[in-house]
Amino acid sequence: MPAKNGNGGGTRLVIVESPSKAKTIAGYLGRGYVVESSIGHIRDLPEKADDIPERYKKMPWARLGVNVDHEFEPLYIVNADKKAQVKKLKELLKDADELYLATDEDREGEAIAWHLREELKPKIPVRRMVFHEITPKAIQEAVRNPRDLNLKLVDAQETRRILDRLYGYEVSPVLWKKVKPRLSAGRVQSVATRLVVERERERLAFTAAHYWDISALLDTGRDEDPRVFTAGLISVDGRRVAQGRDFATTGTLKNADTLHLDEPAARSLATRLENRPFEVTSVERKPYKRSPYAPFRTTTLQQEASRKLGFSSKYTMQIAQRLYENGFITYMRTDSITLSETAIAAARSQAVKLYGSAYVPDKPRVYQSKVKNAQEAHEAIRPSGEEFRTPGETGLSGDQFRLYELIWQRTVASQMKDAVGESVSVRIQGTSTSGERAEFGASGRVITFHGFLKAYVEGADDPSTDRDDQERRLPALAEGDRLTATEMNPEGHSTRPPARYTEASLIKELEEREIGRPSTYASIIGTILDRGYVFKKGTALVPSFLAFAVVNLLEKHFGHLVDYEFTARMEDCLDSIARGEAERVPWLKRFYFGDDAAADGNGDTGLKYLVTDLGEIDAREISSIPIRGTDIVARVGRYGPYLQRGDDPQRVNIPDGMAPDELTAEKAEELFSAPSGDRVLGNDPVTGREIVAKSGRYGPYVTEVLPEDAPKDAKPRTASLFKSMSLDTITLEQALPLLSLPRVLGRLDGEEVTAQNGKFGPYIKKGTDSRSLAAEEDLLTVTLEQAKELFAQPKQRGRGRAAAPPLRELGEDPNSKKPIVVKEGRFGPYVTDGETNASLRKGDTVEDITLARAAELLAERREKAPAPKKKAAAKTSSKSTTKSTTKTAAKTTKSKAKSSTKS
Repeated sequence: MPAKNGNGGGTRLVIVESPSKAKTIAGYLGRGYVVESSIGHIRDLPEKADDIPERYKKMPWARLGVNVDHEFEPLYIVNADKKAQVKKLKELLKDADELYLATDEDREGEAIAWHLREELKPKIPVRRMVFHEITPKAIQEAVRNPRDLNLKLVDAQETRRILDRLYGYEVSPVLWKKVKPRLSAGRVQSVATRLVVERERERLAFTAAHYWDISALLDTGRDEDPRVFTAGLISVDGRRVAQGRDFATTGTLKNADTLHLDEPAARSLATRLENRPFEVTSVERKPYKRSPYAPFRTTTLQQEASRKLGFSSKYTMQIAQRLYENGFITYMRTDSITLSETAIAAARSQAVKLYGSAYVPDKPRVYQSKVKNAQEAHEAIRPSGEEFRTPGETGLSGDQFRLYELIWQRTVASQMKDAVGESVSVRIQGTSTSGERAEFGASGRVITFHGFLKAYVEGADDPSTDRDDQERRLPALAEGDRLTATEMNPEGHSTRPPARYTEASLIKELEEREIGRPSTYASIIGTILDRGYVFKKGTALVPSFLAFAVVNLLEKHFGHLVDYEFTARMEDCLDSIARGEAERVPWLKRFYFGDDAAADGNGDTGLKYLVTDLGEIDAREISSIPIRGTDIVARVGRYGPYLQRGDDPQRVNIPDGMAPDELTAEKAEELFSAPSGDRVLGNDPVTGREIVAKSGRYGPYVTEVLPEDAPKDAKPRTASLFKSMSLDTITLEQALPLLSLPRVLGRLDGEEVTAQNGKFGPYIKKGTDSRSLAAEEDLLTVTLEQAKELFAQPKQRGRGRAAAPPLRELGEDPNSKKPIVVKEGRFGPYVTDGETNASLRKGDTVEDITLARAAELLAERREKAPAPKKKAAAKTSSKSTTKSTTKTAAKTTKSKAKSSTKS
């Protein structure tokens, strides 16, 4: 039902995107308003052939939904699931005197408003109502100060939608033909996938270097705290000792003059330096200052929620959406880091109240956005209102509380004073028993005034990085001070390959390269995960072998479409259209058909030409990934990735969830040397057919080999091995009973009784009735009499066995406050807090899954869970409501009639 607020001499229909937003806004508006939701977009380009209106189906461009031959005119249809809502909005419009389109104030929101106007075709005044926080004051001001639709924003959004449609609908079919059916390509998703694949290529090409250095524990000999400190070896006889940064990715030194210590050299030098006198040769002191971080924008919120709360970017935006719609924070899709004067005053006031006036500067801090083409409206993401509610005052709980607290802390801290202190760098020198001059170094930091760090400290993608509030205290040292080395500890190190992207670091990379819109990053990452191009190992994003094949094809045959600079330039062009500096149609023509200079090799080749000429694409080549140092190749097949050695027909499946950089030459040989599973067990004495044990993608199984003259529609008998069986030891005598399943036991009550294995385990079946068996082996031994006894017992929920102990205990769920454990289920391991269960995903293992990852899986599962069913209203209440609504409507009609007569 639309939210109504009486009638005050005319009705204003206010349309927003979501029901929860409608409910909140209705509570802030006075009499005479009806607030209804469009439930998101009401119309779009057709998704499938059935959606295309009959009169357009024979048009050559119909499958695209865009008339590329006539000004790139889009074909819009009302989504099937929105037709009822559109009808409802049209009915409400009949009784309205004004229409207020109150969708979000960004490009997408502007486009939704335009589509509403175009579809509803109102004959009454139309106002564009915009706001960036849902508070009584903000809503009232938005009503008093409406504006017209911004058609430049609409044009830019429409261009983006058409561009994405042409890219996806033209390139995706190429992937279907050359890689695998049902794949997808996208303007930003394909570039994001390429970034993840390129990082994995760097890891594959990486060769680790091993090096040693020495850590010294030095003592001042004075009665002070601290008295001892640690210093690291810097140089020997003037030659700098090699550290990780001195090695190339090939494992070799970048500069031959650098001293590369191995283990024997490091241990020998340490022995020669033990108990030797040392002297401080220099002390350098510098003032330390750290300024507050700017308030959150969309991407920095996603990054920090990932680091600190373990949220995926998608989940962060879902929680932020709820906070916004319920009036707790400002609009969450923004490139801006500026705060309004009201917000600055609120943040400063709260900082004074919580930390004292000494922590707040005399003048407010003003932040300017450094994001190119920042356009997504409004201010930074902050608590809403003229006075900020502390987290404890909100009444929020769970993940909404945690995200609000993060936003609140960051906003308050942004208006506080700098943290200040002193940093110290010390050099110490000693001479070994062999006369070598060894120089050691140590650094320290003392924070004398914490300033904003009292309220908030930013996280880091690299856990080894020092936090901004971390101190390292050194003794009070002066040049010439004598020190004693109480310990000399040789330490070995290995260089590490480039770290895989996490959601946070991939978002940062996309933003720095100016690829796509920050507001779309969450959905982009969600798409590449859902499509199987990327999976997670902990928080790391790992590309699948399928992603390698897709990126290979795109790089070789659609190079400029996944070129980082080209993709960034496309965003510039779209922003130019939004500013009215460029026109949509000429730009789309160049992208799709190419330009005149393309024939000379100086311009861009059009997309249409690229997808038409597919002759040069070698499907086998682009789906092949050579294994370094071998003649083995990983290939992507219709049923998944596999290994093949040269032209040898032998193939071996690549285990699910194996990261490409884990598939080393040694691992590949190990997979080939493992039993293939194609063991001939013998011949069935009844049929004479050969019985074979095999290893399949879904586990080991036995099957029969059909004769060459068998009918084409004949299917071999196949059965999975019991969990207690092994491919290496199964015999013909064990295999034949498996192939006899399902086993007929006889008849009960006139119906056949069978024993069979199902996805929920072994069971017996009689008609539509069934009972579980305790073990798989019972399938081969259960009798009709035992089945009769089981059917006589009441049907039990579950397996009727004691619950198995958890495989691991991870800790407390930050949302439900209940302990999270890992358990083994019918479909594999899963995590649970006792209320919500979530299966481990590809790349997750029982041994390696962290509390943060488990909490993320549970949070996503809760988000996807169906809403609890509402109880039906009592009949008396329904009648009362109907009568009341009818009377109100009748009075309104009379009032209008009188008014009309008077005029």
